[in-house]
Amino acid sequence: MQYFPLFVDTVNLNVLLVGAGDVASRKLALLTRTEANIHVVAPEVNPEVQRYADTGRILLSQREVVHADIQNYDLVYLATANDSLNAELATLATARGIWVNAVDNPAFCRFITPSIVDRGRLVVAISTAGAAPVFARTIRSRLESSLPQSLKPLFDFVADRRAEVQDKLDSTSKRRLFWERFFDTNGDRFDSRTTEHYHNAFNNLVSRGEILLLDDATSVDLLPLAAMPLLQRLDWIYSQGDLRDELAELVRRDANRGELPALSELSLQYEQGTRMLLVADTQKISQLKAHFPMAKHLRPGAI
Repeated sequence: MQYFPLFVDTVNLNVLLVGAGDVASRKLALLTRTEANIHVVAPEVNPEVQRYADTGRILLSQREVVHADIQNYDLVYLATANDSLNAELATLATARGIWVNAVDNPAFCRFITPSIVDRGRLVVAISTAGAAPVFARTIRSRLESSLPQSLKPLFDFVADRRAEVQDKLDSTSKRRLFWERFFDTNGDRFDSRTTEHYHNAFNNLVSRGEILLLDDATSVDLLPLAAMPLLQRLDWIYSQGDLRDELAELVRRDANRGELPALSELSLQYEQGTRMLLVADTQKISQLKAHFPMAKHLRPGAI
């Protein structure tokens, strides 16, 4: 993974954008949706950039950029039509410890801007590390059509009630169970029944244990789609050996990991409501199936 994805808090973030043409205005269309303080330096300014300045959203310095400009910023975007100037300023910014993005020149980028699907508090970022931006846009178009606009008010609703849920529920597991129940019943809608679903989710918060079984010889690529949400709800992953990387990518990153414990320990955890994935060889899986008839066996094309 060459580029590690981060979401940066833009409150009080200072951003310099060098250039004010069409490419720069496209960057501003995204940057001005954030809380960042934006300074644009360029000798010539297109009408769209000028409108941002006229409304006071950006600080505009209509002049040539100088080396002294490349300091005291958190991020620098270089979007001039002069590739050699962009490279020169990018080298200077890197030397001064400033994260820089030279548009359309990954070799001089300390960071890149991904393709973004924006649903208010829900933001999805897609990147191909600069290799295939056209394909990233294709993925974005698919997500744009599958993520409804109702997610914006829905996540505002959820954010406004997080403190109340934390006050009412004293453990992380109960809070997770509450939100799972809320989203299971409400889905991605925001309508007149959303508040009702929210209040109903507090009722009978008793977690049911769950045991998933997976033969360590089974390719995770062949697992059915229905297995994916189950893997994301796990509290524990137990395995006879090291967990394969491709399987680790599909489970909750904060789920606990460990070696297979005794059957009595597994039974106790199940009774306490723990959700577990048990990964073992074929013989051990057969034993576990006999001992835990309620367990779900994950197999290619079936659960």
